[in-house]
Amino acid sequence: MPFSRRASLVPWGVALALLSPLAACRGRELPNMTPIAAPAPAPAPRAAQPLSPAATPDAPAPSAAPQGGPLPGSPTSFAPIVREVRTSVVSVFAAIREVSSMQWGFNGTQERMALGRGTGFLIADNGEILTNNHVIQGAAFIEVQLDDGRRFPAEVLGRDERLDVALLRMKAPGVALHPVRLGDSDRLSVGDWVMAMGNPYGLSQTVTAGIVSAIGRTGREVHLSDDSFGNLLQTDASINPGNSGGPLLNLSGEVVGINVAVHREAQGVGFAIPINMARVVVPQLRQYGRVMRSWLGVSIAPVRENMVDWMHLPDSRGALVQDVEPGSPAAAADIRSGDVIRRFDGQDVTDATQLPWLASSAGIGHRSRVELVRQGAVSTVEVTLAAMPERQAVALPPGRPGMVPIPGPVGP
Repeated sequence: MPFSRRASLVPWGVALALLSPLAACRGRELPNMTPIAAPAPAPAPRAAQPLSPAATPDAPAPSAAPQGGPLPGSPTSFAPIVREVRTSVVSVFAAIREVSSMQWGFNGTQERMALGRGTGFLIADNGEILTNNHVIQGAAFIEVQLDDGRRFPAEVLGRDERLDVALLRMKAPGVALHPVRLGDSDRLSVGDWVMAMGNPYGLSQTVTAGIVSAIGRTGREVHLSDDSFGNLLQTDASINPGNSGGPLLNLSGEVVGINVAVHREAQGVGFAIPINMARVVVPQLRQYGRVMRSWLGVSIAPVRENMVDWMHLPDSRGALVQDVEPGSPAAAADIRSGDVIRRFDGQDVTDATQLPWLASSAGIGHRSRVELVRQGAVSTVEVTLAAMPERQAVALPPGRPGMVPIPGPVGP
């Protein structure tokens, strides 16, 4: 069976919506566009601290580094982290069957097998692996390779196109496995050191390092998606095709993100899904094979500074309701266009990009308290969230985004 060498595209596929079902994970190369504006100057990097609920307080700010010397608190080597996690990072091989029309005037179709390679990481000693959905979507056969070269078949336990996350299980009975430790991505700060591991261009166990360049990037903001889903991590740690699904780690060796995309037209602009978001969906992927999200039923926009006075708002925090879906939970609760949602279930909505995740992860049937401002008056309404409507499937464009086409034998 012939092989097709598919184009290496940069992945994308992250989105949630409140108004209607989201556009599918398109997994495409980023368009040629103006480089993303740099974030505000980052504070000096801090010394490594374990990311745990009982984390110790931040150390006092370090003194300025001597000219020509290393920054205080900067790592002297990432080697200890590499030694700890390298046995947890795996290569993911996905064989995808393609059917295309015959060429050179012949009638009929021909079937070809494309083999791509991405990255994943072990999260449990029973062989469970996290990776990107676009790495394995449409695969007829999946194999994973450990750092020592041993290969094992894997099955898909569940996948989620909206978050671009997939949960696999490696079939390796009796093999000692070493899962990673998961960190707390909510405790990341701009300027924190991070390290990426993966298989860019098929180069196994490649390690790159950098800092967290920004937090809370949206798909719309970086032209990855038309949706306003937010909270992506931006990093200047080098991420290339083949890195998809690999871990982004902090200095404690904990996974804080899943590498998902890179801006090919700029150097040092990559993106990762915060690990705390993946934590939320993994139990559903394990139990149901998919994610069942709750739904509010509004489309939103950010509150601009020039709106504050004429809308009688105390500040620009919140999510401006643009439209309300007829028959939605929001409509039943009398939420209206022009309302500004400031709190959702006791959590401040400081930015509009927070609301989609809060509403979709609250739970189907959950009664949520929504604090809003309408014409200068503050009120609170209760909303019973419904199931997010199923969206129509959207075919992925040709090519396996973020994966490196490679020759070689494939499974059935």
